[in-house]
Parts: sequence; C-alpha cells; structure tokens
Amino acid sequence: MSEALEAVLDLLDLEPIEVNIFRGQSPKEDRQRVFGGQVAAQALVAAGRTVERDRRVHSLHAYFIRPGDPNTPILYEVERIRDGGSFSTRRAIAIQHGRAIFALSASFQVPEEGLEHQLSMPEVPDPSAVGTLEQQLEPWSSQVREWLDRPRPFDIRFVTLPPLARAEGSREPVQRIWLRADGNVPDDPLLHACLFAYASDMTLLDTALIPHGLTWFDGTIFGASLDHAMWFHREGRADQWFLYDTVSPTSQQGRGLAEGAMYDQAGRRLLTVIQEGLIRRVR
Repeated sequence: MSEALEAVLDLLDLEPIEVNIFRGQSPKEDRQRVFGGQVAAQALVAAGRTVERDRRVHSLHAYFIRPGDPNTPILYEVERIRDGGSFSTRRAIAIQHGRAIFALSASFQVPEEGLEHQLSMPEVPDPSAVGTLEQQLEPWSSQVREWLDRPRPFDIRFVTLPPLARAEGSREPVQRIWLRADGNVPDDPLLHACLFAYASDMTLLDTALIPHGLTWFDGTIFGASLDHAMWFHREGRADQWFLYDTVSPTSQQGRGLAEGAMYDQAGRRLLTVIQEGLIRRVR
C-alpha cells in the first residue's frame, strides 16, 4: 500500500467524540482549503458508523457550504433521521470554527434482489494498455511538476487525452479515466464506498473546462464544488480498476454541471455521480 493511500485511510478512521459526534483530521499539506472529496468521504464514514452494518449506502446528497480549513480538525455531527425495516436515513454536518462547512444526507438499505438493467460501459482500452499519469503528462511536466510530485492515493490513467492536451484539439466535454486505490484495502463495504466518494471529486468538474480549452493549471480559473450527489448501484472495490466516464452537459452563470458513471472492469455500473461546481474567471 502506498503511503498516500495509507494516509487517506487514516483520515477516514474518524475519532468518536460522543454519541453521533466524530472528529476528522486533514493531511499536513500546503493547501488553501480542504479537498472536497475528503470531507464527503469523512461525512459518509460518520453517517455509516451510526447504521447497522448489514445496511449499505445507496445514495448521498451533499452541499459544500464553506471552504474547509486544512489546519483545523473537522467535527461531524450525525442526526439519525429514521431506521425502517429496510432503509436508514442519516444527516451529517461538518463543522469548523462553530460553523457548518458541509452538509450530507445519506440513505442506507438492506441488500435485496430486484430487477436489473444498465446502459453498457463505453468501449475503452484496458488499463494496462494506457500509459501512466507521468508518461501521459510528460510533455507538460514543467507546468504541472508540483502537482505531479504530490503523493497520490489513486493510480490515475487517462483514456481520453488529458485536458492539457485538448486545448488545441477535440473539445468534446467528455472525459474517461481508469482509477484504482494504490494498494490493497480491507474488505469493508463502507470503506470502499467512502473511497469511491473521495475519488468522485478528483476529476469530475475538470470536464466542464474542456469545451473552453481551459485547465486548472492556467491560473485564470477559480473553481469549487457546490453540491454533489451519488447513487451506489452495485458493490465494488476501490482497489481494483474502475472506469470513470464523465460528461459536462452545460455550464452557465459561473456554474458548471458534470455527470459521471463508474464501471468495474467487468462492465458493471457501480455508481452514478452528479456535481455542480463554481467556475469563475480570476479577476
């Protein structure tokens, strides 16, 4: 297991403070704000720890309210909305400096049999046939060296051209990426769900910049997640390759919308993700 993945797993091991109250930490990195995927994953951990272990998360809906302070612990307060015969509903609020920075509602279900269908996974090359992130970004390494040198908990491999390579080429707002956690993860369904939540915020909003020939490295754009929704269709493992197929159907009024689907290598659709994010020109 890579040190970066081990560090993320440590971040997801929240400290219980009181009944329904947990404390989470942030990595000691030089960041202006806490990574949104971290807060979403930690909030899901907090909510999941108040639910019977035979119930699996099937959906979450969240709002990013304020930027998180990476130098201050985050308190997660969980409200037990309902426990029914098949479903449990929870609300988790992330708090720093006495104010809410993030709000999550999640629903958990006892697994059951039912009708099944899905749209097919796009035809893409196998991860082994796709170059590593370092190989793919080598022509732009001087522009992204600081980012490339950061430890990454996930192995990321672009199937479509990286956004940096698309400023002068195709600007279709579609992006496909293979990802997997960089090491073996314990057999805990909640932990894998939280890692999927963590990864879902890593590249999704990037898709909304592609039609405009822009990337976050330009220094001309400010972005932040506004809201985030996920539906967990089938159980999967975050430490095995999964395809993140994303599209941005629209962008307007300083906001971009992006939709994503995650598939395992067998072509099973594991998750659906939708996010709206703030995208502003830097003045």
